[in-house]
Amino acid sequence: MKKLVSGERPRTIGILGGGQLGRMLIYCSCKLGFQYLVLDPDPSAPARPLANHFIQGSLYDSHALQQLLKQSDITTYEIEHIDTKPLLEAEQAGYLLYPSPRLLKVIQDKWVQKEILSKAGVPVPRFSLFDGQNPSNYPMVQKSRRGGYDGRGVRVLRSPADVPMDTPSILEEFVPFQKELAVIVARDRAGNTALYPVVEMVFNPDHNICDTVLAPARIPPQVAEEACRVARLAVETLDGVGVFGVELFLTAEGKVLLNEVAPRPHNSGHYTIEACLTSQFEQHIRAITGLPLGATDLIQPAVMLNLLGEPGETGVPFVEGFEESLSIPGVSIHLYGKREVRPFRKMGHVTILGATTEEVLRKAETIRGILKVRSVKEHL
Repeated sequence: MKKLVSGERPRTIGILGGGQLGRMLIYCSCKLGFQYLVLDPDPSAPARPLANHFIQGSLYDSHALQQLLKQSDITTYEIEHIDTKPLLEAEQAGYLLYPSPRLLKVIQDKWVQKEILSKAGVPVPRFSLFDGQNPSNYPMVQKSRRGGYDGRGVRVLRSPADVPMDTPSILEEFVPFQKELAVIVARDRAGNTALYPVVEMVFNPDHNICDTVLAPARIPPQVAEEACRVARLAVETLDGVGVFGVELFLTAEGKVLLNEVAPRPHNSGHYTIEACLTSQFEQHIRAITGLPLGATDLIQPAVMLNLLGEPGETGVPFVEGFEESLSIPGVSIHLYGKREVRPFRKMGHVTILGATTEEVLRKAETIRGILKVRSVKEHL
């Protein structure tokens, strides 16, 4: 481990995971002068072309983890599916890891996460451990305790005809919500917090993947205030350092309930790159390195659209409607550099700015109709 003298600014940031979040962490914060070391099992990981150094290896390989830790002043992660045992040992040995692997271990187990948050007074849906038997009442939502991501590991059980997953999991009450909301919360090493505007998330009903984020959310001020209170309380309860995506339900009765916490920059915060004074990615690096937190003001209303692979498309990606979309004022396209398109795989995102919510929603519908990620074979 490289030792920093008192007051010395860290130079090299290690990132565990080289996906699109790692890619955006680098290109949104490299202006601050840091260098980046990335560990990922994929030799063509999206973050690799931007990293100063790259280690190809599993996030469960203790030797690869040690390599990264020893060459980094501070280490962070862009994905939570990592072996925490060597990270906990590294933290005890004095390595700087943010958020703490102790927090990561809590987040990785949905049962433990919900237990800690609910005991701290964070409002959550009613939940229980799944005992392997069919629920006694319906509908219920079954969630794998570990490993769920982008809709995987979640099953809605509406009747006895729906077979539960055969995996350690929890059962949650099915919440009839008005909207799914999210708040990006930044918290630095001194405990200072900065919150971004509450946003609305819209999910693809067939694959449970977020495909649209609207900022700001169309909710009354008192609901936004409560969403921020719940989000801040959750991150403070977890003693988080860095940026956290806090997903929330707004129930039919107007209550705000916490769904889940992601210990990293989050899909619901991608809009901040263009739409806020400080992006969530730069903010994360500021928070973990001891720099002052940046302002989170929204510059203009925004919509973020996830660019997903079209149904039936596999192979080398081709972006249809690219030039036409970029000709529309206020449109920014981010492509993640993934070498293979698959149906509903996240290939990039689009942020659309405008003077009003109505304007950005109109532009979003235009973009949705012309911008598609297909495979090259369709265009030979």
